[in-house]
Amino acid sequence: MKTISDLIDILHLDQINSHTFSGVSATVGSPNVFGGQVLAQALNAAYRTIHNNRNLHSMHAYFLEPGNLELPIVYHVEVIRDGGSFSTRRVTAKQETKTIFILSASFHKEEKGYDHQIEFKKDIPQPEKLMSWEDILQQMGDFLPKSVKYFFEIERPIDFKPVQINNPLERQDLEPNLEVWFKFKGDIPELTRDLKYQLLTYVSDYNILTATLHPHASVANYSNTQMASLDHSMWYFRDFDLNDWMLFSIESPNANNARGFAKGNIFTRDGRLVASVAQEGLMRPKES
Repeated sequence: MKTISDLIDILHLDQINSHTFSGVSATVGSPNVFGGQVLAQALNAAYRTIHNNRNLHSMHAYFLEPGNLELPIVYHVEVIRDGGSFSTRRVTAKQETKTIFILSASFHKEEKGYDHQIEFKKDIPQPEKLMSWEDILQQMGDFLPKSVKYFFEIERPIDFKPVQINNPLERQDLEPNLEVWFKFKGDIPELTRDLKYQLLTYVSDYNILTATLHPHASVANYSNTQMASLDHSMWYFRDFDLNDWMLFSIESPNANNARGFAKGNIFTRDGRLVASVAQEGLMRPKES
């Protein structure tokens, strides 16, 4: 995948019947299906059963088994409730006979109400002044572990520009947070709000667990630690323009018992809070 159009094609599922859909996968550089892809495809399936113009406001998901890149994923949507204001859907994802993923999503009609949000950092460096993943690969590729270098070499439909670039050779513990600007590549078509939320959900599984490694960077990295998403929750607040850079601001409050927890907020460049994310992931040290 090279552009947003390629990603949209992957996220749009083939319809088997009114509540069952099928999708294919694209690698992001790991041996298994990328969690963000499954999250976004499951939302595509859930949205296809919503017929009352309600918008997604939250979802909660569990990753149960690694996904096989070579097999199709079948998504079945169960209609839990269509109430006066909210609609709820449950999505189960399977490969052959194995359930690999489950998701619950809630949709809400447009209503008037109170409005506030947390403050956006005004002094944060702008993306034009920062290096992208491609720039980092060019400058530091020879010093990166093979698995990390291979991950960076994969073509993807998103540009990432981390605000902080840490030297992996320094082997020092870091603060449990990071901030990353991101922007989709290619010409941005006219998009519905539901598709923008699917694309945002896809991106939300990138970078978030990195914050859980930062306090242990003197001894832990992606090459010596088994990392995998365990669960993922997301709340959607406002519509937004996908043509400009957006900021994913992440922090990790806790890690223990081979699990790390991270949470984050996604802002537009002008400071509008679009969504919040929370994820717990496996972070198991590999045996030497």
